[in-house]
Amino acid sequence: MRLANINTIAEANKFLKEIFIPKFNKKFAVMPKKESDLHRKLNSKQLKELESILSVQSERTINNDYTIRFKDNYYQLEEAQPTTVYKKSKVMIEERLSGELKISVRGHYLNYFKLPERPKKGIDILLPALTIRRSTAHVPPANHPWRNYPINKKQPALITI
Repeated sequence: MRLANINTIAEANKFLKEIFIPKFNKKFAVMPKKESDLHRKLNSKQLKELESILSVQSERTINNDYTIRFKDNYYQLEEAQPTTVYKKSKVMIEERLSGELKISVRGHYLNYFKLPERPKKGIDILLPALTIRRSTAHVPPANHPWRNYPINKKQPALITI
């Protein structure tokens, strides 16, 4: 535009419309191979993932006190989570187009809240992980054979027929 002695916005717009864009299109325009529209409609799963796909994603590490620092803000993970969360795990922070933040680890979105200020240094939390899952170990019933085994030799074994 400097070579064309353009100094105002009105002259620049006129130059773009009448000279530059037609010349650019003549040089770089390509005719499509097929005239038909090949776009596909999104299914419901893809529509749900669309916000995540279009988000700005940043990777962060969970601190020892289960906080995450992002853009000079601190976010505290809640104790109840949809999956097990460990200290020093890598999480993905999604900045959605709506301005909403989502924190995910291994495909699960975590529960969190924003802290008003930087957390104070304290004693290291002894919890190895945050989770809502309880132990699913099998507890045998009261009439299970190993519960009837004699503990000492003086106690007779219980035999039922």
